[in-house]
Amino acid sequence: MCGIGGYVSFCQAVQAPQYYKAMEDTMVRRGPDQAGRWGDDHCVLLHRRLAVIDPEGGRQPMELMWQGRLFIMVYNGELYNTEEIRERLMKLHHKFFGHSDTEVLLHAFAQWGEGALELCNGIFSFAVWEPGKKQLFLARDPMGVKPLFYAHCNGGLVFGSEIKTVLAHPEIEKTLDLQSIAEMVIMGPGRTPGCGVYQGIEEVKAGHCGYCDEKGFHPAPYWQPQDAPFTDLPEDAAAHVRHLVIDAIKRQLVSDVPLGTFLSGGLDSSIITAVAAEEYAAKGKRLTTFSVAYRDNEKYFQKSHFQPDSDDEYIDLMVDTFHTDHHRIVLDTPELAEALYDAAMARDLPGMADVDSSLLLFCHEIKKHVTVALSGECADEIFGGYPWYRDRDICMSDGFPWAQSTKYRMTFLRDEIAKELDGDAYVRQRYEETLARTSKLPNLDPLESRMKEMTRLNLDWFMQTLLDRKDRMSMYHGLEVRVPFCDKRIAQYLYTMPWSIKDYEHREKGILRHAMEGLLPEKVLWRKKSPYPKTHHPAYLAAVSQLMEDVLADANAPIFDIIKPEALRDLLDHDMKYPWYGQLMMKAQVISFFLQLHYVLVSSRH
Repeated sequence: MCGIGGYVSFCQAVQAPQYYKAMEDTMVRRGPDQAGRWGDDHCVLLHRRLAVIDPEGGRQPMELMWQGRLFIMVYNGELYNTEEIRERLMKLHHKFFGHSDTEVLLHAFAQWGEGALELCNGIFSFAVWEPGKKQLFLARDPMGVKPLFYAHCNGGLVFGSEIKTVLAHPEIEKTLDLQSIAEMVIMGPGRTPGCGVYQGIEEVKAGHCGYCDEKGFHPAPYWQPQDAPFTDLPEDAAAHVRHLVIDAIKRQLVSDVPLGTFLSGGLDSSIITAVAAEEYAAKGKRLTTFSVAYRDNEKYFQKSHFQPDSDDEYIDLMVDTFHTDHHRIVLDTPELAEALYDAAMARDLPGMADVDSSLLLFCHEIKKHVTVALSGECADEIFGGYPWYRDRDICMSDGFPWAQSTKYRMTFLRDEIAKELDGDAYVRQRYEETLARTSKLPNLDPLESRMKEMTRLNLDWFMQTLLDRKDRMSMYHGLEVRVPFCDKRIAQYLYTMPWSIKDYEHREKGILRHAMEGLLPEKVLWRKKSPYPKTHHPAYLAAVSQLMEDVLADANAPIFDIIKPEALRDLLDHDMKYPWYGQLMMKAQVISFFLQLHYVLVSSRH
């Protein structure tokens, strides 16, 4: 994985090295191994590399002369069907000098243009400049695993893997407007697809691509989940799910550097670990696995509807069964609170509070052992694992099921801002835009129709929040994290699958459990879903509360330009009745969220 960036202009020369050094510096953590730059009068391409495949042959920016046309690429990502595409290209007389997926993707683009995207199984964002046509092409992977932001300026375009990379160009200002406030306070930590929050910053949406030339840049979708008749019988469906999932995992085990897996003891990470461990064992190797825990959590853990038990016994069972080299990483309260600010810096925005900072610290420890890790994100969105899929009242109600707190959120805004911003209307518009994008066959029954909408809502929103989190927190430490369940083949197949089959034995992710029978210990296979572990230690609430007291003590704190101090005081003094976002963000996390918002606003002043 890497960081990419660049600037294209059609009305002035782009050569100004000091600009691009600043942009490159924002990507050093994403790509600590190699740096590269290419430029002409109209375009500069920047690259920072985390070398995973073919360290020497995969250097970027990469150039190719094909049939009299010059192509230059910068690429962030991983292709999982590189060899299949290479074989097709070799039959068309393409010659290769290394074994990197970058070289294959560049040749594929030279051969087929944007049609190459239909062939790609992977996670990526990339840019290709054609000097002969004075044309830049940008693309992002179908599921939105790898980020890509941009901003228009002076008849051209600045782009980068992260918001901070775009903002590092001196012609792009870090400006907050009413929409920025709405995105951070009303939608956060979610984010409207395509919105970069800061004024003028946009995002290439998942599954979108486009050309930038003198006429501008107007990306369009090249892949979206499409409904279609489903003809497989339940047992055939389970067999196909098993094939797709195992194939996706095996494809993502290719690496020229050390690799491991996240292992929480939940269904998704356990499936990945089981497949990977068996592949490693067949080669006489032992898989490295990682879990996260919190100091004294066993002392303060309280069972709930969302988290009925702790992870330890399931992790131990998996380690014993598959003989992995396991590392249990224990985080303590002080570092968890301190890392909130680094987590906001990594995301460029307030995020999921300690759910983010814990992952940031976790990835720092993992990187001491491996450079690549596989993780179980996206299974819940695709297979229907979240509680809101199964609670009929929540499922059938209008609105984003994980964010039902708009009125409460509005109470934090200063009165003059709240008068200008209709929070309910803002949320409603984005919700209805998502429903309008939902592909549905005609004449579906109400439940089936709603489940298509729920899947699209989750793919476009909740999943993107988690993918943002995983990418930013891992790449902050130069760790590449792959997400096998985010394979577009799995997403497309499950999108067409009727809920009656997906809901096998009326269990969350029932068809996935059925498909994986015999692979996992029964106790793990049928374990009730449990969310990402968080600290239950009262010292964490005390720590973030004290940090908020320090903010409240400064009457000129930037956060008070947006947020009422009395609302933050009320948050400290009273319990919350409803989650802020999903089931993970309650009082301690909401205090932490506002601490991150404060940090972002402080940095916006500089």
